[in-house]
Amino acid sequence: MYKKQMKFQRLVCFILLAAAALVFIYSLGLVTDLYEALYSTMRDYKNPKLDMVDGARIFYDIQPFNSMLTTAAIILICCSILVFITNTHSRRKYYIANYITVGISCVANVVVAIWTAINVAKYKLQYQTTIDFEALKEYSTVWKTLYIGPNDTFWFDIGFVVCAILIVASALAVFNLIWKSKLMKEEAKLIKEGLEG
Repeated sequence: MYKKQMKFQRLVCFILLAAAALVFIYSLGLVTDLYEALYSTMRDYKNPKLDMVDGARIFYDIQPFNSMLTTAAIILICCSILVFITNTHSRRKYYIANYITVGISCVANVVVAIWTAINVAKYKLQYQTTIDFEALKEYSTVWKTLYIGPNDTFWFDIGFVVCAILIVASALAVFNLIWKSKLMKEEAKLIKEGLEG
């Protein structure tokens, strides 16, 4: 049973790191289509009245969230690396530091996942309700730029998948801690019985 658990704990630690890296990759791609489709339609950053397409300002509105998401992703990666620094991936017996680092990583993952999902939903709604897609289509035809329609929400939708992956990774890490604790108690009990026998 210990061998299975040891393999599982190693896998879970790598899943935590991969999930954090996925958030970072997502943060880099989030505004790609918005940039290609909307940036050239805005003539003056300070004056929305000069925009060629109503609602194109979402590109600027989403920037603070996107920057914070990139920062949050780097923090998640650091939290995941802490799990490896404490040898949580390979340690036969867990110590307090192992529980603390896994706890920090899981809490950070869940907080970032909830915060990201809320913001992605907000900006997806803004995208679908404020952009004049007819004007955008006309602009993209004339200037040969990318056209994105109201249903082209790939980058928003994939955000919910990334959030789900973060939560699943955290749930697996918690399950691993419970399993590990149970096995450690059973092992301590067997050692005690062996010493008494």
